[in-house]
Amino acid sequence: MKFKQGIGRPERDNAIDLFVRNDTTEYEVRMLNELLKEAPESFPFEEKQEWLKGLKDVTLGSDAFFPFRDNIDRVYKSGVRYIIQPGGSVREDIVIEACDNYGMVMCMTGLRLFHH
Repeated sequence: MKFKQGIGRPERDNAIDLFVRNDTTEYEVRMLNELLKEAPESFPFEEKQEWLKGLKDVTLGSDAFFPFRDNIDRVYKSGVRYIIQPGGSVREDIVIEACDNYGMVMCMTGLRLFHH
């Protein structure tokens, strides 16, 4: 993907996520196009699904806690089976339950490396 100059890493990460999803809104597509020098041809749904099937046993590390179950639901679809994170969310029980439902392993370090 060819990004416009000055686009930061978070915006690039979000743009890539939008590009590979199949449920983007018109607003999100416009936002994506504003970040790019030129929009690449999108992948057919079937090709995306086939690629995702090949992702297995992915490990996800985060320096912040996971506050919502939908974070776990989403990463599971991308092949994540192992998560390491500091823990500490007030909704941690819901996140743990989601991992248990999917048979995922989650390790909480108690160490947060990023501070606002």
